[in-house]
Formats: sequence, C-alpha cells, structure tokens
Amino acid sequence: MYKKNDAKMFQVSTLQALALGYSRAVIDVAGLMQHGDIGLGTFEDVNGEMIVVDGHCYRADETGNVNEADGKTGVPFSAVTFFREDRQCELENMDSIDKLKVWLDLRIEEDFGLNSMHIVRIDGSFKKVCARSESGYRAHHVTLKDALSETQRDFFFDDIEGTLVCVYYPDYMDGINASGWHLHFISGDRKKGGHVFDLSMEKGTAYFDKIANIEIALPHEPAFDTYALKGASKDEIKSVEQGK
Repeated sequence: MYKKNDAKMFQVSTLQALALGYSRAVIDVAGLMQHGDIGLGTFEDVNGEMIVVDGHCYRADETGNVNEADGKTGVPFSAVTFFREDRQCELENMDSIDKLKVWLDLRIEEDFGLNSMHIVRIDGSFKKVCARSESGYRAHHVTLKDALSETQRDFFFDDIEGTLVCVYYPDYMDGINASGWHLHFISGDRKKGGHVFDLSMEKGTAYFDKIANIEIALPHEPAFDTYALKGASKDEIKSVEQGK
C-alpha cells in the first residue's frame, strides 16, 4: 500500500530533453540538494559529470578531476534521493561493467524490484575504472551525442578506492531516464571521477535503496515546449550511456 513518506526519486527534466539538446538550467545545485543526498546528473551546457554522495554535489571535469560544485551552478538533468538503506551485500571479482550490471539485476530481482527504481551505493577497491566526462557546449537543439563528440574525453583510473553511485530505472520508464543501470564513480579522496563505461573491481560493499515514487521537475520556459521529446533516438541515448 502506498505510504506518503515512502522514498522518492527527485528528477530534473528528462533524458529525452537532454538528448535532444535541452541543457539549460532547470534548478541550481543548492535547490537540487534540498531533494536528495545521493544521485547523479550533469550541469548546465553539459559541463561535466555530476556525482552526489554523502550530501555533497561534485563535478568531474573533462580530465577526470573532481571539485565540489558551487550552489549557484545550473542543473539541466539529474536524479537524486535521500538514501535509506534497505539491505547490503558483499561482492568481489567483477571484471567488467556488464558482469556488475548482471549481478545488480539479480540482487534487485531477488527483492521483486525490477519494476521499481533503485539507487545503489558501492564502496570498493578497483583495479581499473574506465570513465568519461566533458566540458561545456553552449548550444541548444544540438543533440547530446553531437555535443559529446566535441567535448567528451575518456580517462582511466588504476588501483583506486572509491564509490560507485548506481541508478536503475525500469524498462517502461525508458526516455524519462536511461533504462537499466547508469553508473558514476568518485574516488575515496573525492579528487577523481566521472561517468563509468567499464571497470574491474576487486571487492566492495553494495548498499541498496528501492524507490517507489518519483517527482519530475520539468523546465518552465517556453523553449522546452519546442522539443519533440518522443523523437529522441533510443540508439543515440544508448550509445552515449555506453560511453561511445
């Protein structure tokens, strides 16, 4: 039965809008942090990858260096929640992101959670993290894929301790956000991070939060209504999500 105080995902705009080039600020970082203490997203003009953890919002730049984001920085797209641990599991020897995603799928399936949203925090030791971020691209109606083709940079972290923030949306919500798992990484010293497209993990502890409610803050400005959101290419979104 629905309970008013159930965990809630707070999402800024939709992935469809971002994919089509709507990268204007919808909210600022200070406003976003009133709605959650863990999550991920990006910044105005797709200027870096966002990692929210332990109540702090961090920006990974195009070199993989991380700094805490200023509260006035604009946010065009994000998903955050106030983390409430449902359970935890130990894991080890995950030699690819695909293997980790299968493991995560099995864990939430055990909890009858494939049709719910989830945020999972994984603290662990990594042999390698393959990640990316980007610098800003100030143009509108330019697709995310085209913008990233100009600004995206890949980088690798070896033998590093850190945290994965893993967000899961079910298939039927595809377009609102990326269906399946979306992972961002931040190092234990909070100096390195980015969007993860592959990894090799030695061991870690995963903390699960199953989420049954969502609030979406859509842009108010008229320009938002000039985007044909259903026209967003699922193939392009998938290729961007996989770091290609």
